[in-house]
Amino acid sequence: MKKRAFALLLALLIPAGLASYGAAEAQGERAPRVAPKTPMAAAQVLRRLPHDPHAYTEGLFIHGGQLFESTGMEGRSSLRRVDLNSGRVLEQTNLPRPLFGEGIAPWRDQILMLTWRDGMGFRFTRAGFKPVGRFTYLGEGWGMTARPDGAELIMSDGSNTLRFIDPATFRTRRLLSVTADGIGVDMLNELEWVNGEILANVWMTSRIARIDPTTGRVKGWIDLAALAREAGATGPDQVANGIAWDAAGKHLYVTGKEWPVMFEIAPPVH
Repeated sequence: MKKRAFALLLALLIPAGLASYGAAEAQGERAPRVAPKTPMAAAQVLRRLPHDPHAYTEGLFIHGGQLFESTGMEGRSSLRRVDLNSGRVLEQTNLPRPLFGEGIAPWRDQILMLTWRDGMGFRFTRAGFKPVGRFTYLGEGWGMTARPDGAELIMSDGSNTLRFIDPATFRTRRLLSVTADGIGVDMLNELEWVNGEILANVWMTSRIARIDPTTGRVKGWIDLAALAREAGATGPDQVANGIAWDAAGKHLYVTGKEWPVMFEIAPPVH
């Protein structure tokens, strides 16, 4: 079942009260079932850059000044190196059908890439995208990021639980439940480690959660609704997804699935 079909299923489940915060947000940004205690800040756009409007963005990161992106959908899944300023794809490797590509993260000289429902991921060399191994995991693969020191990977699976993973073996070391004002925030998707926080897109919403990696508490929200409108995101799947942090230059970039634009936004204020 594709994520598009799952989005339609959500529309049936939400009125029945079967969804938690993330799913509740999926219905036209209706009021979430969470107390308005967690602060919300609209994203401040600093710059606009071209982005491939056909890229079903799943993962995004910057390493060594280079932008890497993964895309999903059967027959369209790929790992790419992209020119940040022009949006031009400089290098690409494709996943074979029926694999559905998901999040990516750097580790040493490798890039690790998840798949959605196949229970396995791939290791590629960062230079040249040569396949050098595979790994397995239980459940679904959604988003992934790495600690700045490379000691751990953090993975999402569409729930409100993040997995902290040994990058060498891909074994789970610990689990972290993510909550906002005591309520679970599920459908956590693309992840990025930024200034000691984990930023997470929440699927089918225009929000980014700022997560404390120790407690799992959402410290604040970044609202991308205005950016989604500017990008012309009208399709059911054209949601905000993709966060890349340039730690050297202190630049934060966001985009969405099939968005024609990538935005540089101001980093969150602690």
